Amino acid sequence: MPKELPKFSYIILAIVFGTLLGIGLFKLSSNGNLNFNFNNLSEAKISSSAYNLNKTNVAKISQTQTILNEESVIIDVVAKSSPSVVAIGTNQNPTMGTGFIVSEKGIVVTNKHVVGVNAIYNVITRDGKKFEVRKIYRDPVLDLAIVQIDEGGLQSLNLGNSSNLKVGQTVIAIGNALGKLTNTVTTGVVSGLGRQVIAGNPFSGSSESLDNLIQTDAAINMGNSGGPLLNSAGQVIGVNVATTDGAQSIGFAIPIDSVKKVINEFVDKGAVSKPYLGIKYNFINKDMASLNKTPIGAYVQDVILDSPAQKAGIEIGDIITKIDGKNVLSETQITDLVNGKKIGDTISLTLWNNGKERSVLVTLQELINAN
Repeated sequence: MPKELPKFSYIILAIVFGTLLGIGLFKLSSNGNLNFNFNNLSEAKISSSAYNLNKTNVAKISQTQTILNEESVIIDVVAKSSPSVVAIGTNQNPTMGTGFIVSEKGIVVTNKHVVGVNAIYNVITRDGKKFEVRKIYRDPVLDLAIVQIDEGGLQSLNLGNSSNLKVGQTVIAIGNALGKLTNTVTTGVVSGLGRQVIAGNPFSGSSESLDNLIQTDAAINMGNSGGPLLNSAGQVIGVNVATTDGAQSIGFAIPIDSVKKVINEFVDKGAVSKPYLGIKYNFINKDMASLNKTPIGAYVQDVILDSPAQKAGIEIGDIITKIDGKNVLSETQITDLVNGKKIGDTISLTLWNNGKERSVLVTLQELINAN
């Protein structure tokens, strides 16, 4: 058997091997064949720290830029739109409401409750020019009014689209807050869609039920009525109409799609011809119907004098359960169907009252302009 080497022999071999390895590495390094940099690890750590620091700075810069861009959009919309927003009032109260120009022909949109009857109204532009209103169209259903002044070459606003609005979308309101703070700007978001409220005029004491409204947290105060609700592109997507007593940051606007047809017809023809039914109603949903033991439908609150509804025998307290054979299942179903009809068309209504059901035929009449 071969003899084991003494322990010190292994030590000597290790020293010799280490020496040879060191000489070899030195020669490789001298010849440029070995480029290992012992500082690489430190440099990697520094580079990583710099990357993280740079990433944080980029995030801060991006956030600041986003805020500046949002502010710039609002400032730009206000600068372009404000000249088209006007004050409307009588000689006794010259800034009781707001309107906005929709045609260079001198056509202005506002709320019906802003321009009541038996008064002479004036339009006052942002630069202080005053014009007497020559013609007024009042819609008794939409709380909408269109007025015309004898002035051309006015800057008008573009009408947008309200059918694709999203909750959370940025909106801008411009109006005469409190009836005297002209061209007040407020901003907010679309807080809700399809709302129903009672809108009124504190100066006349009148009120009416409005449905399918846009809800916003942009401040809308008394005097803002009739002003534009704008999107971030500067397009009108609603007509500011009401606020709610006792509530904060809750305002409402009529969707522009509900009134665009009326506006365009007045701009083109100087008048509006449309059919109307002649009722005011509140929608009874499933829960309300179950609670009050009534059918789902439209509860008639008021019947307009000499209207098609009155002539057909519709009474306050009736519940319209069907229109043209279709169940009434939404707040806007009756309004939408009537708006799609022509003057002289006949519609059938199924009515419920105190447990009894009856049917009536209603011939739609023309909604006459009131000046």
